[in-house]
Parts: sequence; C-alpha cells; structure tokens
Amino acid sequence: MSKITLSVIKADIGGYVGHTDVHPDLLEVAKKMLKEKGDMLIDFHVTRVGDDIQLIMTHREGVDSEKIHKLAWDTFLACTERARELKLYGAGQDLLKDSFSGNIKGMGPGVAEMEFEERKSEPVVIFIADKTEPGAWNLPLYKMFADPFNTAGLIIDPSMHQGFKFEVYDMYEGKKIVFNTPEELYDMLVFIGATGRYCIRKVYTKNNEIAAVSSTQRMNLMAGKYIGKDDPVLIVRCQNGLPAVGEVLEAFANPHLVFGWMRGSHTGPMIPVSLEDAVPTRFDGPPRVCALGFQLKEGKLIGPQDLFKDIAFDSARKKALEIADYMRTLGPFEPHRLPLQELEYTTLPHLMEKLKDRWEKD
Repeated sequence: MSKITLSVIKADIGGYVGHTDVHPDLLEVAKKMLKEKGDMLIDFHVTRVGDDIQLIMTHREGVDSEKIHKLAWDTFLACTERARELKLYGAGQDLLKDSFSGNIKGMGPGVAEMEFEERKSEPVVIFIADKTEPGAWNLPLYKMFADPFNTAGLIIDPSMHQGFKFEVYDMYEGKKIVFNTPEELYDMLVFIGATGRYCIRKVYTKNNEIAAVSSTQRMNLMAGKYIGKDDPVLIVRCQNGLPAVGEVLEAFANPHLVFGWMRGSHTGPMIPVSLEDAVPTRFDGPPRVCALGFQLKEGKLIGPQDLFKDIAFDSARKKALEIADYMRTLGPFEPHRLPLQELEYTTLPHLMEKLKDRWEKD
C-alpha cells in the first residue's frame, strides 16, 4: 500500500466579528471547494479556531504537492471573495501573493504535512491554535517526546526508551539542526527556550519514522511587517511506540506563556479549549488551542473527537484565566508587552523614526 499524506493548511482570510471567529459561510465555501475540486483527496475536514480556517486533507500526492497546495490556495481565494462580500475584517489578510507559484509555503498560509505508512491503528491529534506563533509548540513537544514526568512511556515502554530526534528550525536564518534526545537534551533546550526565533519543526523516532510536524511560517518575516499572528498548526501521531493520546494531551494540562494575544504584541497563557470555546474575545484573546483526534482508516478521517472538551482540563482553563488577569494588570509593560526586538515588525519602528532627533546625549 502506498503511503498516506496528511496535510493541514490554515489561513486567516476574514474575521467575524473583528478577530474573534470565522463566519459560517466561509466554512461552507471551503467544504464546497474541497468536495468539488478535490478529486485527488482521499478525505478532508474543514474546521476553525478563532478567526482561522484549517483544511485537514488526506491524499497520496506526498508532501509539498503542487496540486494539493493549489487546491488550498484556490479554496482560500474563494473564501476571501465571500469574506469581502460580507465586509469581514481583514479579508484575505494571510494571502500575501497575488497568484499561486507552485508551493503555498512563503505565500502566507501555514502548512504542516507528513507522509507515512498507515499502521494497524493510526490515531493522530491535530492541534490548531489562534493568537500565537510557531514557537508556542516548543514546550508541549518537549514534554510529549522528551519529558518523562509528562510521558511515562519514555521510562516504561521499551519501544520509546531510546528517545526521539528533534528537528529545530531557525526561523530567522532558515537553518535547521537535529538533536538526539535524551543524549543532547541540554543542548537542545538552549535553543527551543528562545521561542521567538527557534521552533521544533519535526520529531522523529530513532528509526526515522515521522512522529510530529508543525507549521513554521512567520507572517511578519514573510511580509516584512505585522499582518497578523501565525496561528500555527501541529500534527502528532500517537500510540504504538509513540506517546499515548493522553500523554500528548497532558502537555497542555499546565498552561504556558506564549507570544501573541492582542495585535501579536503581548504575552499570555495558551488556554486548551473545546471548539465551541475557541472564540477569543478578551483583549482579542487570550491565545487558544484546540485538539482534534482522528483515527485514520486507509486515509479516511474517522472523527474528529474534540479532545479538550474534557472537564479534566477545567483546572488548566481556570489557571490560564488567572494568569491572564495578572498579565493584563501589567498593561504596556514587559513581560506582558513583548520585548522591543519582538516588536520590530509593528508600528514601533515608525515611532522610533519619528522621535530619533529628540534623543540627546546626556
């Protein structure tokens, strides 16, 4: 049997209302496009978190397929047309190019794809986030695949005991390095703790089997100015030599701080929520993450199960809201507002230019 490719491609092409949600019409347009134009697909699922649309697709075209990326691009264009008819906020904001050029990467939308041989049982969890950036996955991925306090299988499952390989990507320089864990764990932590620059792009088993892949596109670096947050996606395969579904989800049981929130310029807690509660309104946030569970059956998407709907995450949500209350009291002061170097693509450079002649030597 040929390999299955699982592609998750997302874009913000119009908010309803403001940056809070996706209008139902846009989701219907996306479903219609994939159904009518996606003859190369095995299956698909259209969803949203906050004001972002995610296209979840299975096929046998491989990673970086021009046909699949063109389909996603055309789908987002059709959604943008409807968004403009409805005068939705920021219609088409993630589409940075005027025409498709063979690969959707670098054109605005976020992409996470993996190709693999479907196992006897193939559970996957697809994480979708709003009001944050790719580095937000660093801590959860570290916990899932390298922290025995989170993932018991690293200790008690012989098939996981040898550890995993992490591909760390430098989003500014476009370079990567692969770390073996647990042997190079401390070296890796030097980099992945700097979430604004370095992100975990892929995780492999020691036998080079793909285990997880994230989107690494940063909108401000592509556009040269602030457009919107990257709102990344993440695919994680589970069980049978990989972390159990419960171990993967456990990485979000204690909310961590991420960059994003209002105007992409603030630090806030990432709240694990159900799809129903993925409507960020307070200060355009706080950042949200949803987890959709699927079983694959010869490429068919059986699901999704809305995994963060579980009441067991209520305490994480409560803690996140308390953290949000505290961070908001800091207003324009760091660490709630991002450090200056992280604001270089906002309106800050214009203000600095305006005031440059008023600074005097003391």
